[in-house]
Amino acid sequence: MVIGIIGESCTGKTTIVNELKKHIDITVFQGKDYLKLDKNPKNAELKFVKLLNEADDRIIVYVITEKSHLAFLPSDSKKVLVQEELEVIKDRFSKRMNGFLPKPVEMMLEKKHGMFDHINYDLVIKSETLEEKVSKILEVI
Repeated sequence: MVIGIIGESCTGKTTIVNELKKHIDITVFQGKDYLKLDKNPKNAELKFVKLLNEADDRIIVYVITEKSHLAFLPSDSKKVLVQEELEVIKDRFSKRMNGFLPKPVEMMLEKKHGMFDHINYDLVIKSETLEEKVSKILEVI
């Protein structure tokens, strides 16, 4: 089984995955981790898609922050959208940048906000506690 944990930067995807690891045995890929599968980026993509399609009894979680990576998910994968308010995203991002959010970064976050909202998902999680988020994902599995 493949689960796509999808969302913008600083929505809590990694935090959710780290908590999920405490409950079930999963293999996790994030973003462009697949590039480690081959020196040639195109071959790495092909190997990654094959790996996801052959998941069988394993649970593979793919953390996605780029729309183009949605295409890697098998058609029978479970898609989970993790959302957060724009102001929360900005606050979290600024903490990553030592408390200062440069205007160009702020504008980029504003432009990308909602970029995943118009896709069909098996689950959308937002303002719940971490435990509630993980519990909902476990129900989908």
